[in-house]
Amino acid sequence: MGRIVVTEFMSLDGVVEDPGGSEDFRHGGWSFEFKRGEDGDKFKLDETMAADAQLLGRVTYEGFAASWPSRSGDFADKFNEMPKYVVSSTMDEAEWTNSTVLKGDLADEVAKLRDRHDGDVVVAGSVQLVQALIENDLVDELRLMVFPVVLGAGKRLFGETSDKKSLRLTDSKIVGDGVAILVYEPARG
Repeated sequence: MGRIVVTEFMSLDGVVEDPGGSEDFRHGGWSFEFKRGEDGDKFKLDETMAADAQLLGRVTYEGFAASWPSRSGDFADKFNEMPKYVVSSTMDEAEWTNSTVLKGDLADEVAKLRDRHDGDVVVAGSVQLVQALIENDLVDELRLMVFPVVLGAGKRLFGETSDKKSLRLTDSKIVGDGVAILVYEPARG
């Protein structure tokens, strides 16, 4: 059975908007101001190479689909070849290789993905989708790469929830220029 794994670049104040600089956010590209170091780069490469599939919101999907197909190398090849599922109420079809639009109930669609895949179904970016997954207790693991910067504005990862969501830290390390990698899973029971 597959796992839903959320992975995010995040500022100290919880902002996840435009870490790569491809959107119109005034602090766009903020994650590139810091070196992740060899260990941080390896963490992201290992995460991608171990993934069975990607689950994305429409906006993140469109950004990825515009940039990744023209890239090459092991990381890009994996991104382009693995199955991609995009949650959208406005898209009818997805054109990037191995992409499928999911339109049904989120919990039902996630259950089908868990059954279809044996490994990790990775969710990157996709703030609205991640918030819905967290609200509905559908996240199996949360991987945060927290950069040592306070942005003061922007889309934040954690929004309002109907109840508290307790997590258990399963791994942590500091890499590069003080970037913290924090790995959490739900604290069940």
